[in-house]
Amino acid sequence: MQHTVYLGLGSNLGNKQANIGQAIRKIEELIGTVERQSALYVSEPWGFRSSHNFVNAVVRVSTTLAPLALLRATQQIERNMGRKKKSTDGIYHDRIIDIDILLYDDLTIDEPDLKIPHPLMQQRPFVMIPLKEILE
Repeated sequence: MQHTVYLGLGSNLGNKQANIGQAIRKIEELIGTVERQSALYVSEPWGFRSSHNFVNAVVRVSTTLAPLALLRATQQIERNMGRKKKSTDGIYHDRIIDIDILLYDDLTIDEPDLKIPHPLMQQRPFVMIPLKEILE
């Protein structure tokens, strides 16, 4: 069964635009068909201090993966691209790539490791602006 998911992408280290592009290619390989992609947006770090601005985008993906398998796939892409630290206890860090599951069909999931819709997305213009751009 096909599912529609929206993923938020962010990078603030290295060649940020290239990192977003590489993440999208990996999403195509491991998760499913990228049906739509927002423009790239530059934003200041949110929730922590850094001299490195972010490049952000949102993609709509058609996938057969179940929610937890999708989470594992996004985390695998992050690790394969060199991300070492995940945010813990609300403490954020600079990162090569960050992939957040924003929406999965019309599901609501509230598990310790997975919350859909993403609980902070409405507070983040760098998510909502590109998301609105590609929502149908």
